[in-house]
Amino acid sequence: MSKVAAIVTSMYEDVELTSPKKALEDAGNQVDIIENEANGTIEGKHGDKQTVNKSIDDAKLEDYDALLVPGGFSPDQLRADDRYVKFAKEFLLSGKPVFAICHGPQLFIQTGLVSELTLTAYLTVMPDLYYAGGNVKDEPVVVDEKHNLITSRTPDDLDYFNKAIVDALK
Repeated sequence: MSKVAAIVTSMYEDVELTSPKKALEDAGNQVDIIENEANGTIEGKHGDKQTVNKSIDDAKLEDYDALLVPGGFSPDQLRADDRYVKFAKEFLLSGKPVFAICHGPQLFIQTGLVSELTLTAYLTVMPDLYYAGGNVKDEPVVVDEKHNLITSRTPDDLDYFNKAIVDALK
C-alpha cells in the first residue's frame, strides 16, 4: 500500500479528484487530502465535498509515496501559497511519483523546475508551461520517466490517467 498526498483546495474540478482518488484507493492505496486545516471541508466546483485529512503545515515528504494535484481552480490558488509550491517542488526533486491533471501542472510553474519536465495539461495551461520552458505534449497521458511525473489533459483522459497512476504505484 502506498500513501498518496493530494494537495487541493476548494473549487477543484470534482471528477479530477474523486476519480483518481477512487482508482488509487480501489487498488489498495491511501489518499490523504491536504489543505490549510485538518478536519476542514473543501468543496469542488460542482458540489463534491471532501474532508481534509492533514494540514499542509503538518504534511511531510517522507510521510508519502506519491503526490496528486487535481485541476480546476485549485492549483491556481495553491501556487500563490509558498507552502504548496515547496511541497510540490520537494516531490519533483525526490524522484517519488507525481501525478497532475488538467490545470494541476500550473502549480509546477512556481517551482522553477518546468524547464526540466516533459508534461501535458489543459489546453490553456499548455502555453504557460511551454513559455516556462517545459517540453509540452498534447497527449492523453504524458509520462516523464526521468522525473517520475505523470500528467494528463482533461477529465476525458481520466481512464488513461487513472490506469497510469495506479500502475506507477505497483
